Amino acid sequence: MKQLKSSSTDLRQLFDNHITARHVAEFLISFEMDRPALDVLRYMEDKDFDVIGVRRDGIVMGYAKRQELGSGSLQAHTYPIETSEVLPDSTPLLATLEALRSLSYRFVLLLGRVSGIVTRGDMQKAPVRMWLFGLITLIEMQMLRLVRDCYPDDSWKGRLTDGRVAKAVDLQTKRIQRGEAINLFDCLQFCDKRDILVRTPKLICITGVEQGGPDEECLKRLETVRDRLVHGQDVVSGLWPELVDLAAAAEDILRRLENATFKVAEAT
Repeated sequence: MKQLKSSSTDLRQLFDNHITARHVAEFLISFEMDRPALDVLRYMEDKDFDVIGVRRDGIVMGYAKRQELGSGSLQAHTYPIETSEVLPDSTPLLATLEALRSLSYRFVLLLGRVSGIVTRGDMQKAPVRMWLFGLITLIEMQMLRLVRDCYPDDSWKGRLTDGRVAKAVDLQTKRIQRGEAINLFDCLQFCDKRDILVRTPKLICITGVEQGGPDEECLKRLETVRDRLVHGQDVVSGLWPELVDLAAAAEDILRRLENATFKVAEAT
């Protein structure tokens, strides 16, 4: 197997240096503070907005929440924008994700003014989905490397059930029929590589990823996220704020897998 060129460091540098809050934020819709609050409420309900900006003389100086709007002017329902609620548009994507852990929205500062907003719903956008998929893919590549080194010549079969081995054989047969030159090992699924990893004492020793532990549970959850990503499904609903912690745990597992080495001669 060729030396893996991509790493957790490469992935983080790519997204920290090039993908920022600006790439996932939306323009902040705002109204002058003397507008009737009920008019603004109807607009927010029509557009399904939870938060809008409030302007004084054309400058955004506060915000209002849909669930609190009632009678009177918009000014009566306005909150000042606190510094802790604002992110520069240059904030790295992963820091933006972390910032949304405790607050469901953050305002985005551009050229010294609040002009955008980013919400947890924006974590469905392509940059976040690409980062998550890249992270999970790197983990799978590292599991493949370690299992392949530990179990040459398909000796991994004893670590899987007959049913899982049969599924791999079936997939290999179908791919060969399509003209693909592929070995059986490359037909293993994410769950197969995980199960072999956590059931092999020598691999547990060098990675710390063991059966029944939090790392195995993390890998199971990552497989669920990967499946949602592949099928274009929601990756936030039911996974927030767990998704933030899951991503951090995944990065830790990936670093440990990358640092693990296994000498073929040690295989038993």
